[in-house]
Amino acid sequence: MLTLSGAKFAAASAARGRHFRFNWPLLAATALILSGCMPATVPVAGADPADPAAKVARVGYRSTIAPYTSLRPAAPAPWRERNDSVAPQPKQDR
Repeated sequence: MLTLSGAKFAAASAARGRHFRFNWPLLAATALILSGCMPATVPVAGADPADPAAKVARVGYRSTIAPYTSLRPAAPAPWRERNDSVAPQPKQDR
């Protein structure tokens, strides 16, 4: 449907003797002119990152697996006691 309407538009404009032609240099000139409307860049609020004498926080090391303790080999336990130890307790009637 869209192709058909595009073909009709092209045929109608050709019949009138006018054909829309996109002007790329005009677009480039407009973009260049509008780029002058951009706000000026502002300086960084903190210290300049390119300054080698800038003070920075010390780097510390924290292990991501420090609290890990191995659980293998684990002694097997009967499954019913293990299940009962983690099951929720039944509610008492009032």
